[in-house]
Amino acid sequence: MTETLDTTGTPAEIAGSTMRAAVVTEFGAALQISELGVPLPGHGQALVKLETTGVCHTDLHAAQGDWPVKPQPPFIPGHEGYGTVVALGEGVDDLQVGDKVGNAWLWSACGECEYCCTGWETLCESQRNGGYSVNGSFGTYMLVDAAYAARIPDGADPLEVAPILCAGVTVYKGLKESEVSPGQWVAISGIGGLGHLAVQYARSMGMRVVAVDIDESKLALARELGAEIVLNARTADVAAEAHKAIGGVHGVLVTAVHPQAFGQAIGLVRRGATIVFNGLPPGDFPAPIFDIVLKRLTIRGSIVGTRQDLTEALDFYARGLIKPRVTVARLEDVNDIFDRMRRGRIDGRMVIDYRDDS
Repeated sequence: MTETLDTTGTPAEIAGSTMRAAVVTEFGAALQISELGVPLPGHGQALVKLETTGVCHTDLHAAQGDWPVKPQPPFIPGHEGYGTVVALGEGVDDLQVGDKVGNAWLWSACGECEYCCTGWETLCESQRNGGYSVNGSFGTYMLVDAAYAARIPDGADPLEVAPILCAGVTVYKGLKESEVSPGQWVAISGIGGLGHLAVQYARSMGMRVVAVDIDESKLALARELGAEIVLNARTADVAAEAHKAIGGVHGVLVTAVHPQAFGQAIGLVRRGATIVFNGLPPGDFPAPIFDIVLKRLTIRGSIVGTRQDLTEALDFYARGLIKPRVTVARLEDVNDIFDRMRRGRIDGRMVIDYRDDS
């Protein structure tokens, strides 16, 4: 039986306690539900008893070892975890036991390099990443760096707030990077876990939305969430349709993970537009240099967001402007979740609920 800590846990009480976690033991293999020791918080760290965690496509990439810089098995994925601080390490003076916090992809950064000092901590070459280089939230307890842990607004729903910690801040930052002004058109390519939030953030930021997907049910969701134009990339020439209807968009946010969506984004835009990539499919995409130069297009990547971006993204949620669509699962469902993710069979975001675990 997994032992639990109350909200007055001390390092001495933690020693010998156990937790359940989904562990990547080798790339491409099913995750193993294991019983592990509860980690002790080190200097500047806090121990969090988890209530929920979202499941991100990055977690699947991590478990499969898809990217050039790979995590080292065994490890625990997850970077959308929400819970309660139950113990503090030395040197923590801005968190208290009982506080509600979350982890994030940006688990920590050096705080001293050029990027950290100029507001671009997400580019820090010494950063550590939740559920990748540091064990994450696919377990009943996790450690956070107290300086980088997300502070959760009062009244947050445990299931809804989890996806804001990665999917929400990722698309919010991407939309800022698109430089689309209120009243201008932005295309959201891919209406999945990220894209359905992107539609809501874009609308809340005053943008007009074109939604692009290959699934009619996801396009229906986008329209319900405020997209004015929806385009099915499977059945229509979306670039031609966008130009016919509105003269092209001022910016594109690509959240899709199919390579075709990246090349397609260039056709959607009008001159002077900015195209932002969030999704990370394998391989490359064709870039027509002639069009990029003559139309003065900007193409940029956007990786999650800084602590300030996350604070802002959470504030949109706290004010009732963003409502993630979630499907609740248990830790034991993690391999089924990954299988559904591979097949594109998830609407909104999957969220693991630990609150019934003992």
